[in-house]
Amino acid sequence: MNTEHNTRRLLIIAPPGSYRLAPYLKAAKKLNLTALIASVSEYSLLPRGCEGIHINLNKPDQALKDILQLAKDKPFIGILGTDDTTIELASHVAAQLNLPHNPASATRLTQRKDLARDFLSKAGANIPWHKKIHIQDDIYALDDIPYPIVVKPLNLSGSRGVIRADSALELKQAIEKITPIIQDTYDNEAKEFVLIEQYIAGVEIALEGLLHDNEMSTLAVFDKPDPLEGPYFEETYYITPSRLPFISLLSCQQEVLKSCQALGLITGPIHAELRIDENGKPWILEVAARTIGGDCGQSLKPSTKYSLEELVISYAIGEPIKPEPQQRSAGVLMIPVPKAGILKRVEGLTEARKVANITALTIDIPIGNEVHCLPESSSYLGFIFADADSPEEAEKALRQAHQHLTFVINPVWKIDNLT
Repeated sequence: MNTEHNTRRLLIIAPPGSYRLAPYLKAAKKLNLTALIASVSEYSLLPRGCEGIHINLNKPDQALKDILQLAKDKPFIGILGTDDTTIELASHVAAQLNLPHNPASATRLTQRKDLARDFLSKAGANIPWHKKIHIQDDIYALDDIPYPIVVKPLNLSGSRGVIRADSALELKQAIEKITPIIQDTYDNEAKEFVLIEQYIAGVEIALEGLLHDNEMSTLAVFDKPDPLEGPYFEETYYITPSRLPFISLLSCQQEVLKSCQALGLITGPIHAELRIDENGKPWILEVAARTIGGDCGQSLKPSTKYSLEELVISYAIGEPIKPEPQQRSAGVLMIPVPKAGILKRVEGLTEARKVANITALTIDIPIGNEVHCLPESSSYLGFIFADADSPEEAEKALRQAHQHLTFVINPVWKIDNLT
């Protein structure tokens, strides 16, 4: 028997430092797939025993050619991009190989907030007032801005560089703070422009779903119980199932599906962020063709037989697994960085892990590393997970566990003019 010929392979395209890679590798193994990895050359993401190639994300045309050559030598039955920076390339490759995929034009829209807003507005979706402005524009000459507003980079995620402004002065200050942040992007236009949009007061939720045959299966709707009012929008608690009324959840799901159709998305994972105003109207803040950020996908394990990554892979290889109805409540706390500096130690871990309904607690930033707060950084210190009989119990467990933790962070001393 030719085992090479019968090998079922999955290609995973991952940017440097992707935290999603390890869960996808684990899921691929569980589904009896051989994972190939396409990774940026200067950052080897290839774990021991894994095959793959190095690519340059700054040269997508060459990366496409390199991956297609790999497909000739080692054919694969599915392809996925782990993060926003790789899903468009994955779409191009899958289209060339006639594998399940979203149109590249659609995945491009999900990476650029300004382009997505324009398309969704034309489709009649509920989108806040918005405008793209140059970082060198005269802010005081803009007289049509409905303050308060939120300033956002065109293509960053995880609330990085997202700042509320209640006046022209605050908008000017926000742009000055965002400008150095947006230089760290592959998109040249995104280095020079920002998006401003009307601030929508209300509760915020996140929806995790899967698209197939023009239908959307909702895996979970997460409440964000802490108010997100600015000036920065640090996301912390995610609790599922949502405690919103059924009619509100239904309208949110309908609005997300409508937005997916407007953008041209047809298959695979969907992560959406919405605000529900005081009148119960849902407003689309984001629709991304990827999974939820961080390690938050682990919070879906209590609600499905399969991990989130297994479900996503099943869609990528054209063998979609239908998720089971949610059975239990779950929650995750993305542990925020309390202040910038050098992380020296974390106290209270043992006590936090003993809290009832806490299933896992991880500290992902190594001791001795420098840590940063929003809006400059979107990284979290770690994650706490809870599994409970009700969303109230899950939230209570996370808050109690967090209270046990103390983070000792020393200031960074910089010596100037050293001779």
